Amino acid sequence: MTGFQRLSNLDAVPADLRGAFVAIGNFDGFHRGHQRVIARLKARAAEAGVPAIILTFEPHPRDVFAPAPFMFRLTDGDAKARLAEAFGVDAIAILNFDRDFSQIEAEDFVSRFLVGALGVTGVIVGSDFHFGRQRRGTPNFLQASGEAYGFAVEKLDLMDEGDEVISSSRIRAALSEGAVTAANRLLGYHWFFNGCVVKGDQRGRELGYPTANTMTHANFQLAQGVYAVRARLGDRLFDGVAAYGKPMFNNQRPPFETHLFDFDEDIYGQTISVALVAHIRGQEVFAGLDELIVAMDRDSKKARAALAEARPLSDLDARLGYVG
Repeated sequence: MTGFQRLSNLDAVPADLRGAFVAIGNFDGFHRGHQRVIARLKARAAEAGVPAIILTFEPHPRDVFAPAPFMFRLTDGDAKARLAEAFGVDAIAILNFDRDFSQIEAEDFVSRFLVGALGVTGVIVGSDFHFGRQRRGTPNFLQASGEAYGFAVEKLDLMDEGDEVISSSRIRAALSEGAVTAANRLLGYHWFFNGCVVKGDQRGRELGYPTANTMTHANFQLAQGVYAVRARLGDRLFDGVAAYGKPMFNNQRPPFETHLFDFDEDIYGQTISVALVAHIRGQEVFAGLDELIVAMDRDSKKARAALAEARPLSDLDARLGYVG
């Protein structure tokens, strides 16, 4: 078996991945409920002596059928792949989901992908998983297909915390309210996202707080405010304080602005990965720049304190390496 593999299609599955146990789903967020499915996947694959593969789809089906992208996505394909590798599966297959793909009949999905391309030993899904044209592929349909074709099927119930199911929508709602601690707890790791560093208005530099600015998607619904963050540039990790929203200036689709502590390099055009550790405060309007600078000094102090106390939320969180 080679190292972790990322597949963009199933046209020519490597021989060492055939016969795998496969977990299928959208896995947006890779939250603790998803991780329960994947932990079971790894256990069943190990018992059978076969690879463990995650099969997922990009973009999210809801975005394909909406007039315009509207979902606040927790994890894009790159983030899913990074999480899958950190979790220790053998491969992730990220299939392109479009209108043509949505018209594949459930029977054809099973025969073409699961049996023909992958030759699966078994499949694991959550109890809410549906697939195929008009979502006709239910977990019960999948179990019947497994009996017909000779592969195992396991359906796992959704995972609860408190009185609610752990779900991607619940985590999106928490992040949209600035409830970073609650969102991270449901995820089981510190939520992160990637972006390309672009040139901003240089105002932060003038105030003594130069920032690495990343543009956000139109459906980026994180609550505007100030956050303690850890940022990764290549193999290097930095503490920082970040602001999202510019209520004193132009606040239409603002960039996410990250000030890296003790850092002074030109990183325009580079990809930065930012993990949210704590919410410091919501956005405020100040009487002037002097008052704003005082607030930024205070925010930085609080961010440093929060980062000094941060601990991994799980083994997965530790392997991701933002908090350790």
